[in-house]
Amino acid sequence: MKEIWTTMASMLGVWAFCQSILHIVFPPEFRFASLKFLHRLFHWYSAYCYYDITEIDGVNTNELYNAVQLYLSSSASISGTRLSLTRGLNSSSITFGLSNNDRIVDLYKGAAVEWEHTVTQRQSQTFSWRPLPEERRAFTLRVKKKDKQVILDSYLDFVMEKANEIRRKNQDRLLYTNSRGGSLDSRGHPWESVPFKHPSTFDTLAIDPVQKAEIMADLVDFANGESFYRRTGRAWKRGYLLYGPPGTGKSSMIAAMANFLGYDIYDLELTEVNTNSELRKLLMKTSSKSIIVIEDIDCSINLTNRNTAGGGGANSGGRRNNNDASSHGIEDDGNSITLSGLLNFTDGLWSCCGSEKIFLFTTNHIEKLDPALLRSGRMDMHIHMSYCSFPALKILLKNYLGFLEDELQKELLDELEGVVNEAEMTPADISELLIKKRRDKNSAVMELLEELKNRVGRKRRKCGERNGAEEQEKRALDGPKDGCDQLQETCNKKNDGGNGCDDDDKFNQRKERRGSAASAR
Repeated sequence: MKEIWTTMASMLGVWAFCQSILHIVFPPEFRFASLKFLHRLFHWYSAYCYYDITEIDGVNTNELYNAVQLYLSSSASISGTRLSLTRGLNSSSITFGLSNNDRIVDLYKGAAVEWEHTVTQRQSQTFSWRPLPEERRAFTLRVKKKDKQVILDSYLDFVMEKANEIRRKNQDRLLYTNSRGGSLDSRGHPWESVPFKHPSTFDTLAIDPVQKAEIMADLVDFANGESFYRRTGRAWKRGYLLYGPPGTGKSSMIAAMANFLGYDIYDLELTEVNTNSELRKLLMKTSSKSIIVIEDIDCSINLTNRNTAGGGGANSGGRRNNNDASSHGIEDDGNSITLSGLLNFTDGLWSCCGSEKIFLFTTNHIEKLDPALLRSGRMDMHIHMSYCSFPALKILLKNYLGFLEDELQKELLDELEGVVNEAEMTPADISELLIKKRRDKNSAVMELLEELKNRVGRKRRKCGERNGAEEQEKRALDGPKDGCDQLQETCNKKNDGGNGCDDDDKFNQRKERRGSAASAR
């Protein structure tokens, strides 16, 4: 054992002597050049390429680093052995990430790539206006040279897209509203936001299933239609108009669309916007993948139908008839939004700010809106939110009482189906009735049936009374007419006999009364 330790000590001494000789004979510059040459030689014969993606690019944050971190979180949660867990701002889920100096392999179009997360201590830095983190973080991407072109052309773009999808999925939806009078918040933005946590989905939405499927298919085609809109030369936007009586679920439809697509909502209050220029600035500050909502647009500003208002019907399809449109704006309290400004907001050049945006208007009276606002290109899809139908009623019974279709008696379902359409009851009224009686499900259904029958009865009585009044009025109008005809015939006979009609004044008076009654009707 002693001989082994003696031999090792002698070898260490020889190594130290040789190292000192090398440092004396070969200067540092020569040693550095030799190591650099060997490094290049190694990479020349190596089958791999290496790319570093640092967390800080100069003094700015590298967005690609954050995107890679999010993208790898989905793979790291499955195949990773040592993970870091994070939860971002306004996020409702936990994100998995690679730990320090850990590696993971990813596949893309048959090419294998390796990601390594490296963390090293940063050297002592000099004075800086923006201090840098003490640790230097980076991702190292290793790919084969034969796959280099594929990775650089499309893989990194694919990583960015997937990261954005994960970010939208993990981040809570936001509901924005414009500040009063166009004022800016502390960050200089004209929009104020709160987390959007509306639970409405298409599964819980009480509308006809066929109509629901058409709306969902249209939304999917829009969200996946980037290449289509680019190929056809159209702005990547779409307009929807929800119209129908109050209480038919227009607001719930908006929330369901936002949750289905994962979009933020911008609730635009037109009464707080003073000018068309201010309206354009609000549009410029909206983000992509968002729904811009104007509720009850017929009540927000004066957008009455110019055809019924008199004149201007020939120009109803135009956008820039400023003289005509300016008469349909708000002039009170300094508000001068015009129809022309709103049309340019939805379909003009400024509507192309950003991409993947939905314009959604709601109204209770579609007949009051100007045709220029309703045409395709502005409001591409008109969705009628009607009274509760039988398919929608079954959805409400399932949502509020937990009843499935096969759990209710067929006779009861037949009775509900026979009266629900004629009753013209809104989903909101039915929901409120079911909420009050949800403790006793069977009693709630029977009370709902009774309420529907009562509404049908009242409607029929009103219809009968109206028909009776019309019939009575018709008889009242026909009575004077018959009397006048008989009097005219008598006068004619007397005239034929050579005698004049002594009752001409009476005849004229009855004729005048008949004309007055007809005009009153």
